[in-house]
Amino acid sequence: MIRVVVTGMGAVSALGNDVASIWDGLVAGRSGIRTIERFDPARVDSKIAGEVRGFDPSGVIDRKDARRMDRYIQFGLVVARQALDQAGLPGRMEGRLAERTGVILGSGLGGVATLFDNVLVMAERGPDRISPFFIPMGIANTAAGQVAIAFGQLGPNFATVSACATGAHAIGEAWETIRRGDADVMLAGGVEAAIHEAVVGGFSSMKALSTRNDDPARASRPFDGGRDGFVIGEGGGMLVLEGLEHAEARGAEPLAEVIGYGATADASHITLPAPGGIGAVRAARRALEKAGIGADEVEHMNAHATSTPEGDRAELQAIRTIFGAHAPAVAVTANKSMLGHTLGAAGALESIAVIQALRTGTVPPTINLSDPDPEAAGLDLTPNRAAQHDLRIGVNNSFGFGGQNAALVFRRWDA
Repeated sequence: MIRVVVTGMGAVSALGNDVASIWDGLVAGRSGIRTIERFDPARVDSKIAGEVRGFDPSGVIDRKDARRMDRYIQFGLVVARQALDQAGLPGRMEGRLAERTGVILGSGLGGVATLFDNVLVMAERGPDRISPFFIPMGIANTAAGQVAIAFGQLGPNFATVSACATGAHAIGEAWETIRRGDADVMLAGGVEAAIHEAVVGGFSSMKALSTRNDDPARASRPFDGGRDGFVIGEGGGMLVLEGLEHAEARGAEPLAEVIGYGATADASHITLPAPGGIGAVRAARRALEKAGIGADEVEHMNAHATSTPEGDRAELQAIRTIFGAHAPAVAVTANKSMLGHTLGAAGALESIAVIQALRTGTVPPTINLSDPDPEAAGLDLTPNRAAQHDLRIGVNNSFGFGGQNAALVFRRWDA
């Protein structure tokens, strides 16, 4: 079976516009959550978000072209370029390399701002005033297509759309694409730009969002007894996955190895996790089985941990079930305490954090954790300060509305 390694990474988030800045912020325990600036939040209950600030795509995207791209597409092109650069791949691919390279780049909501803005134009001015770029800016697969158009990948190209499991599904399916021989290189990840009044209003009407508006930096509280909902975020993450022999042949330096992937459905409830987090358990067990390792070999888990009462409790129960007596020895972290919940981008951003943890031996903290949920008793949730560990194996959990679960297993590269 083909071994698959990660040779490049790219990211933008509320903590910075590249992997190094984001990692520094995570390790420092710095929150990127502030009062919303992208629109006036006066009419919505939750007025806080993890917004990407200072984002300038002009080094990658022509100014005229950028006006014809939704923000989520711009995120995709920028993180793809970062990942390709780190991997040492060309500005534009040609020949066999192009034919053997693909893109799986997902988004939970796609160009949602474009959608709502054009609906308003139609209501106020009529359908003949809708932008001719409305559809290609709005549909969720366009970011994947635009990456290939910009950088020349001719291989498999599509988007995963599975709400908050999107980015992890993209990485897992890209891993499988290489393993079955359909590509040598895959760009894979997730992007999201959904901080829009209608989206925030919709999540607010579900009572899913935190309303701790007077203290934004402390609003996202995964696993804490005082959590009152998630904080919406935006951003993107991209990995370059590559067959090991292909990477070695061109002298690329692996950052980590992807060794397992599991995907399951709860078949239970449209928003709530299955009792005991059993869908998450089955996804992790399948990923570990495909990795050929036991649960007792895992030292680190990046939890989905959105800061919702039911979701966090079910994940804690799942962690105990997956790891059994080994659970207290697993260093767990919840990046959403600092990034907010980036929806379709979360699985990709958190996979990057797992890889960085394996490379550095540093587990970022779960901040705002002062009163742990009783279900967390005895578990190591890395409260409030980063911790050093000897890490070899890390798991990333991602779960989406609709009951869709994905688990990824990464191994430290020690070649």
